[in-house]
Amino acid sequence: MTTEQLYNELNYVNHSREKRLFYANLVIANPDLIPRLLDILFMVDDKLSPRAAWVLEFLCSQDIEPIIPYLDNFTLNFHKVHLDSAVRPVAKICEALATHYTSKTSHIIQTALTETHKERIIENCFDYMITDGKVASKAYSMTTLFMLGKTVNWVHPELKIILERDFHIQSAAFKARARIILKKINKKKR
Repeated sequence: MTTEQLYNELNYVNHSREKRLFYANLVIANPDLIPRLLDILFMVDDKLSPRAAWVLEFLCSQDIEPIIPYLDNFTLNFHKVHLDSAVRPVAKICEALATHYTSKTSHIIQTALTETHKERIIENCFDYMITDGKVASKAYSMTTLFMLGKTVNWVHPELKIILERDFHIQSAAFKARARIILKKINKKKR
């Protein structure tokens, strides 16, 4: 399938779990589509960019390993994504990477995710935290930052500052997640 053919297929992707799962499984079965999917995701002003993000998010939730060969491309370019409906799945993919990276059970992401990848993810998640974006991307980002902050010592103090500063001006959903993260950061200090 060419990039153009995949682009046309993405017209059929919608918010339904069924459609996103169908196309995620299509890409899992054909991993050579991942770079094409990333190309479409990084057409950041295109209406199908979010749909590519939805499929990539579902792919990563099903099986994160296929993205490993493309971590350089993903982490180098994901900061360009700006449409809210594409930012949320990108933030969720970052959270999935951080979850596998910090897992107590051995996972291939622990060796595949380089310091450069982590730096890019941390930088991008902090950007999501301080910009006017949707609360979902902020929630995924604060969780990602908390997890990666276990291995990068300056992250937790910076995250704590942002959470405490923004706590009173954010939504109830932000406050709920922030309370959990702040409790974990404070507990870690003891």
